[in-house]
Amino acid sequence: MTTQDATASTGLTRAFQALEVRAPTRGGVPSAVADALREGILDGSLEPGTWLREAEVSRELKVSRTPVRDAFRILAAEGLVDITVNLGAVVSRTTSDDVLEVYMVREALEGVAFRLASRRASQRCLDEFATLIPDMKRAAEANEVAELSKLFGKFHAIVCDACGNRYLQRSLRQLQNAARRFPDPTLNLPGRIDESLQEHLDLADAVVQGDSARAEQLAVAHMRHLTELRVRMLLTG
Repeated sequence: MTTQDATASTGLTRAFQALEVRAPTRGGVPSAVADALREGILDGSLEPGTWLREAEVSRELKVSRTPVRDAFRILAAEGLVDITVNLGAVVSRTTSDDVLEVYMVREALEGVAFRLASRRASQRCLDEFATLIPDMKRAAEANEVAELSKLFGKFHAIVCDACGNRYLQRSLRQLQNAARRFPDPTLNLPGRIDESLQEHLDLADAVVQGDSARAEQLAVAHMRHLTELRVRMLLTG
């Protein structure tokens, strides 16, 4: 067994465990398989370039090959895998163009999401931020980059869920998932942890205050800053 095959096997085992936790219903098997594989791709268990073959995935996840095939189509539509007829799917690789394109679109959509959330569900966000923000501060103080990155992801997910627009939510979740795949978090840059924490605290304040114009402005500025940092990282290798 090659190193890549071993990595794929380990990743699929983790995906299988995630699928067991989700206990898919009879009609939701393709979505459940896609959910498990998606999480494996996003958390790095299934690395770019890893082959996902129908027979192997079917065996690991203890499902028939038909829902696996359907799951591959779901993931291909999200840009997470590339399908090769009669061979299976391969976890797609990310490029510098992907980074720029994701952040360019996300800048606009995050702005709209924060505007809508501050108008529609400021109290709901306040309740969820009450638990999340102290955790963010503790992670920032402890310099826990990986944990802080996850918490920031939850922060944006809360706003996405609260915005109340299904089409926006669908698009934004796909972009947020794509961003999770980019290596080397900007939080590793000098001073970025404190800077990013403050940006999120300012965003939270605008949302819970119901200041939709300020929330949108801050969200756009936050994403634009992230884009600039990403470009700088790309240029410096």
